[in-house]
Formats: sequence, structure tokens, C-alpha cells
Amino acid sequence: MKNNQNQKLIYLDYAASTPVDAEVVSAMAPYWTEEFGNPGSLHFMGQEARRVVDDAREKIKKFVNADSLRNIIFTGSATEADNMAVYGAARGFTNSHRLVMPHIITTAIEHEAVLESCRDLEKNGLARVTYLKAGKDGIVDVADLENALSPETALVSIMYANNEIGAIQPIAEIAEIIHQWKKFSGIVSDWPLIHTDAVQAAGFLNMDARKLGVDLLTISGHKIYGPKGVGALYVRDGINIYPWLRGGGQEYGMRAGTEPVPLIVGLGRAVELAEQWKSSADNIKNMLKSRDHLLDKLLTIPGVALNGSRERRLPNNINVALTNRDFDTIMIGLSQAGVCVSSGSACAARGQKPSHVILALGCDEKRARSSLRVTLGKYTTEKELDDFYKILQNMLK
Repeated sequence: MKNNQNQKLIYLDYAASTPVDAEVVSAMAPYWTEEFGNPGSLHFMGQEARRVVDDAREKIKKFVNADSLRNIIFTGSATEADNMAVYGAARGFTNSHRLVMPHIITTAIEHEAVLESCRDLEKNGLARVTYLKAGKDGIVDVADLENALSPETALVSIMYANNEIGAIQPIAEIAEIIHQWKKFSGIVSDWPLIHTDAVQAAGFLNMDARKLGVDLLTISGHKIYGPKGVGALYVRDGINIYPWLRGGGQEYGMRAGTEPVPLIVGLGRAVELAEQWKSSADNIKNMLKSRDHLLDKLLTIPGVALNGSRERRLPNNINVALTNRDFDTIMIGLSQAGVCVSSGSACAARGQKPSHVILALGCDEKRARSSLRVTLGKYTTEKELDDFYKILQNMLK
């Protein structure tokens, strides 16, 4: 692959987006022009569309170990799924506790899809929100969570793995603490619900929602070599969250709108391939080896420092601060050299704001504006990593 200057492309921004796997493209192909029926139609073309949508739903059900097809709600993105979880839980709690303002617990390092939803509810007086701090390693202190819980808590939303620094949160431990707190407090309802944004984790970590102990879980197509424009929200059996979009009653009444059949088919195939890839211990082991080889070399450069935990992070993630450097010039130079890396979340990059994640680790604004995210993918080669290091090293000199 080449960039506009006909140079060899070195793509190291897999946390922002992955290429669509060829097998996913092949699976989607018939549903653009040949099998184009609406899943809501009763004729044979509509029923074929319904069949493949539910086939994809079955694959995702298996991926997260859900109880039934009804547990999987297709959305237009992970952002929409996160919004559905936050707003849906807050509204659902309000409907069942008429005179009680819902309380939400989240973290200061969540994706903006969760943070902005919480801030909106807070601003409009529809919820009270506690933002848990993360340590320098990017990991939330579970004692802080336990202290924040109250009978008014409607939702605890903590991401499985951070999109900027790759920090892996102890979701199963967090869920167990909440369940034990409810038992000790004599709470017999489903509240508070537990949601995790598992978008970055889906390609690497265990996604069994039952073992994780969560009620709501978000995934995205384009982070696991599937198409853009499709995501899914797992909703545990018996959970009562308020419907997101109103209309024709699609997605079991939880999200109206004609289903994008090709994209859903692509997501279904993508989760199958993701499970196959991460089930091979060699794949994760080799990625870790490549990641650590590059990280070790980067840390030999004066002024380069790691952001977040080295041990409790995704195997494809590197995030380093390039202190005392002209960071904007470095980013422009890397792009001109055909290197695709990131200064943080792709969703926030155009806003030119310092990374809220790095700031939340207790770092100053200068460091938050000069942190480089390098993320590997299943197509990354050792040569690409070596070439990237040489290009960066020459620039820093």
C-alpha cells in the first residue's frame, strides 16, 4: 500500500481503524446488489435478508456468550451503542424510581461517547455522575468504585481496555465487587447495571459477558477488521433500558431503522475471524514480542517515556510521550514519510485538544499534547516496525 507521495505506507494506527478483512468483504458482497431485500419485508427476498441478519446475530451471541438473539442489538456505531447504554440506563432507572435522580459511575479516561453522554445528562439535571480517577498506570482503584456506590446508582460504565493507552481494567473484579455490594446492601433489583465499552478489547481479550459479569457490552465493526458504520450492544436478559430510536420497532423495539444488511453480515463474519485469531496463543505471543521489541528501542531515546502500565495493557498498544520535542513537526514529518500513527483517539484528534486520558493520569498539558500512540495489527511486519523506528529516530536527532 502507498500514500499520495507514492511512498511505502507504514500503517500503525490499528486502534483508530483496521482494514476490512478479505473474507469479510466476500461475505458482504452479495448483499449490496444481489440480495438487497429489506429484512422487514414478508416476501422471499426480505426473509433471506432477515435470515442473514439473524445469522450474524447468532455469531455475535456466541462471541459474547449471550443467552439469546434478543441480547444483541445492532447499532450504527460503537458510539451509538455507548450512548444507548448510558441514556437507556438513566431513563430506565428514572422510569422505575420516579422521585430519584439516577447516579452514574464512570471513569475520567472513558471514550468520549460515554463521557459526553454522562456530561449531557449531568448538565441537564438528569443524572448525577461520579468520574473515577485512574492511577499513573491507567488502572482504576476498585476501592474508589466501592466507595462511590449508592442505592441511587443506576449505571457503572467502565471500559474494558482504553483506546489511547491500552490499559486493561479488571472488569470481572469490578462486577464482582458490585454484586457483593448489592448483596450486602440488600438490593435485589438489577440496578446498578454494569456496562463496558469493549471496542478495543474485542480483538484480544475474553469477551464472555457472563464471566465478565456485565449487563451491557459494546463492540464495533471497524476495530476488528469489519466494516465501518456498524456496532452492537449486548443487553443481558431481563435488563430494562429505555429504547434508543423510535420508529418501526426493529431490533426488538430497542433501535428502530432498517437494518444495514451488508454491514451486519460483515460484523458477524468479523467476530468469527477475531475469535479464531485470538484463540491462537502464537498470534498474541508474537504481537507482544513485536510490540515489546519496538517499545524497548523507543525507550532508549532520551526524553521518551511510556504512558500507562506496561504489563496491564493490550498487546498491540504503545503510547509514549516525546518530551521536549516539537511534536506537531514530528507528526507532520511522520505523515510525509508515509507513517500512520496517532496522537490519541481518532474521534478527538481534529479537535486539537490535549488528550483527556493522559491528563487524567496526572500528567501536565505539555505531555498530553506530545504523546504518540502506535498500535499494531495482524498485518504488521517486523520490517515496518524497524523502518518506523529508524524514521522517528532520524527525526528526533
